Amino acid sequence: MQLLRPATMAALAAALLLLTMASTTTNAHNITGILAKHPEFSTFNHYLTLTHLAAEINQRTTITVCAVNNAAMDDLLSKHPSITTVKNILSLHVLLDYFGAKKLHQITNGTALAATMYQATGTAPGSAGFVNITDLRGGKVGFGAENNDGTLSASFVKSVEEIPYNISIIQISKVLPSAAAEAPAPAPAQQNLTAIMSKHGCKIFADTLSATPDAYSTFTDNLDGGLTVFCPVDDAFKAFLPKFKNLTAAGKVSLLEFHAVPVYQSIATLKSSNGVQNTLATDGANKYDFTVQNDGDKVTLKTRGVTARIIDTLIDEQPLAIFAIDKVLLPKELFKAAEAPSPAPAPEPSAADAPKAAKKKKKPKTKAADAPADDSSDAPADSPDDAADQTADDSNGAVRFDGGGVVMGLALMVGFLLL
Repeated sequence: MQLLRPATMAALAAALLLLTMASTTTNAHNITGILAKHPEFSTFNHYLTLTHLAAEINQRTTITVCAVNNAAMDDLLSKHPSITTVKNILSLHVLLDYFGAKKLHQITNGTALAATMYQATGTAPGSAGFVNITDLRGGKVGFGAENNDGTLSASFVKSVEEIPYNISIIQISKVLPSAAAEAPAPAPAQQNLTAIMSKHGCKIFADTLSATPDAYSTFTDNLDGGLTVFCPVDDAFKAFLPKFKNLTAAGKVSLLEFHAVPVYQSIATLKSSNGVQNTLATDGANKYDFTVQNDGDKVTLKTRGVTARIIDTLIDEQPLAIFAIDKVLLPKELFKAAEAPSPAPAPEPSAADAPKAAKKKKKPKTKAADAPADDSSDAPADSPDDAADQTADDSNGAVRFDGGGVVMGLALMVGFLLL
C-alpha cells in the first residue's frame, strides 16, 4: 500500500487539475453576481436582469458597465418609462471596451468616444449609441451621450470591480440623458405577429395561427408580459400540414401554442440559459416542454421526436422575439406513439415453433405502437434516435457528470503512468 501512495497522490493531483480545467466556463464574469455584493446598485442590477441585458453582458469578453446607484435609478423610474425604453437607456451605460480607473485618467488626447451596447442593437440613430468620455481638470472624468450637444452630464465616482481586461464596473454620478434612447417604444399591441412571420418566410405557420382563434388569442394575450415565438419556415410547415389536419381541434391548438414561450428571451439569453422551457401549451400534468441547447452560436430546440435549429431572427425587441426554425416542433404528448418506428412485418410462427417465439421476445419494439401516448416508461420501445433525444432532454448537470467521468478516467491513467 505504501508503494502505491505516490502514484495515488499523483493521480489525485492530476484529477484535481483536469477537473479544474474542465469546470472552467466560457463566461469569465457574472454581472449580477458581482453587483449583488453592492446593495447600493440593487435597482440597477434588477433592471439588468429584467431587460435581459445581464445575459448579453455576460456573453461579452471586453466590456465596461457604468452603474448608477439606487437614487439615480429612482430618478429615471419616476418618469415611468416602458421596459423597452429602460433597456435602451441602460444599454447606453454598457461600453464595448475596457475602461478601468487607471485608463480613464490616461485617455489619449484627453477624450475618447466609446461605442455602447445601444449602438450594437442597430436601432440607435446616427451617433446616438456612443458615449463621450473626457479626462477633466482636477482628476475628474466626465461622461455624456454623444447626441447630447457635447454636455458631460455625469462624472466618474469610483471603480466598483475590475477584472483586467475583461470587465470593468465603474460608478457614474447619474443616468446619461439621451433623447434617442428615451424615445417611447411602440406598444406591444401594435406589433402584428402574423405580419412579421409572413414577411420573413413563415407565412404558412402565420396563416394557420390566424385561422385558429383560440391559439391566436393566447399568443396576443401574452404580448404585454413578454413572448418568444419559434415559427417553422414554410417548407417545414407545408410538409407537416397533412399531420396537422389529422389532429383534433384541441391538438391543433396545443401544437401551435407549443411553438411559443410566455416570456421574452433574446437570442443571447437562449445561448446562455440552456435547459427545459415551458410553453404556452403547458398545463399542469400536460408538460408540453422542450429543451434548449446551444453549441457555440447555434441554438437547437429538442423534443422526444425532433431537433429543430434556429436559423433566423425575425424580431428581437423587448417584449417580443420571433425566431425562424427549420423544423416543426413535435410535442411528445401528441406524437410520441405516432413517431415510434413501426416493426417490419414478420411471418406468423407456428404453435410448435417455440425457439422462434423466444427470439421474438427480443424485439420489444413490436409493443411501441400499442403504448399509451402519455406513458414515459416505455424506454425499450424507443429507437436509437429517441434514446439520443432522451439524453438531450436530461439536465446540463448530467452532461457535466459524464464529462467528469471521462476526466477522472484520464486522471487515473496519468496517475498509473507516474508509477
